[in-house]
Amino acid sequence: MLIGSVLIAASVALASRAQSLLAFQLTFGLLVGGSVAAIFAPLMAAVTGWFETQRSLAVSLVSAGIGMAPMTMSPLAAWLVTHYDWRTSMLVIAAIAGGVMIPLSFLIRRPPVLERSEPTADAQQSEISIGEALRSPQFIILVFTNFFCCATHSGPIFHTVSYAVSCGIPLMAAVTIYSVEGFAGLFGRIAFGIAGDKLGAKNVLVFGLMAQAVGTLGYLFVRQIGEFYAVAAMFGFIYAGTMPLYSVIVRENFPLKMMGTVIGGTVMAGGLGMATGPVVGGMIYDAYATYSWLFLFAFAMGIGSVLIALTFKPFPKEVMAATVPAA
Repeated sequence: MLIGSVLIAASVALASRAQSLLAFQLTFGLLVGGSVAAIFAPLMAAVTGWFETQRSLAVSLVSAGIGMAPMTMSPLAAWLVTHYDWRTSMLVIAAIAGGVMIPLSFLIRRPPVLERSEPTADAQQSEISIGEALRSPQFIILVFTNFFCCATHSGPIFHTVSYAVSCGIPLMAAVTIYSVEGFAGLFGRIAFGIAGDKLGAKNVLVFGLMAQAVGTLGYLFVRQIGEFYAVAAMFGFIYAGTMPLYSVIVRENFPLKMMGTVIGGTVMAGGLGMATGPVVGGMIYDAYATYSWLFLFAFAMGIGSVLIALTFKPFPKEVMAATVPAA
C-alpha cells in the first residue's frame, strides 16, 4: 500500500510533465496503472482475512471508497481544467493523492491469522499450491467472469460524458452524471454486501451481472439530463455492488495465504475488461457515429458474464479440508 501510494502520486505528477503523447501513455498508462494495481488487490486481500463473519459487507464497505472518487475527484478535476491548464490540474491531484494516501497506508495491518506462528484450520485447509490454484476451473471461471463483467460496464461508464455531450448537455453537467453513478454505487456496495452475507456471494453476483446487462440498455432511451441521472443511479448501484463479491468468493474458495495472488489475478482480468470496453466502444462510435451499438455490445458482454458465472462450482469440501489434522 505504501509503495502504491508513493507511486501513484509520483506518476501522476510525472505524467503532468509529459512532452508527447507516447510519454504521457507510458507515465500515466503504465506507471499510474501499475500503482493502482499495488493498492486494490492487496487491500482486498487484507480485508478478507480480517473478517470471518459479514465478510461481504466488510469488503463492500471498504471498496465503497472507490465510489467516492467520482463524487469528489471528477468534479474537482473538471473544475481544475476549467480554471487552469491540464498540467497544473494533474499536479494538484497528485499532491492530494500523496497527502492523503501515504499517511493512511501506515495504518494497514496484515490479518492476525497470518501473524500467528501456530497452525490454524484456515491456514491448513488445503494443500493446493499457487500453481494449482491458478490452473483450477474455479480461478479460470472467476477470471473470465470478471473480464466480461468489466467489459460490460466500462464502455458505458467511460463514454457516458461524451454521450451526454453529444445529446446537447453541457460538459460540467455531463460530468455530474458520472458523480451520480459513484454516489449510487456507495449504496449498491452496501446493499449487495448485506445480500451476499445472507444469500451467498455467488447467488448475488449472478443476479447483479444479469441486472447489469439489462441496465446497459437503459442508456438507449435517454436524452435529457434527468433521464441520464436516473439511468446512471440505477447502473451505478448495480455494477458497483457486484464488484466486491469477487473477493468474497475468492476468500471462500482459496487459502488465505494466497489471497493477494488470486485476487490480483481476478483484478488483472477485470482491468483487461475495463480496457476493452472503452476501446471497443470508441471504435463502434467511429464506425457508426452512434453510441447505440456500444450499449448493445455491452449488453451482449453482460449476458456472457452471467453464463460464465453460472458454471462456477466451489471446491469440493473434501479437497478444501484435506490437510486439516484430526483431533
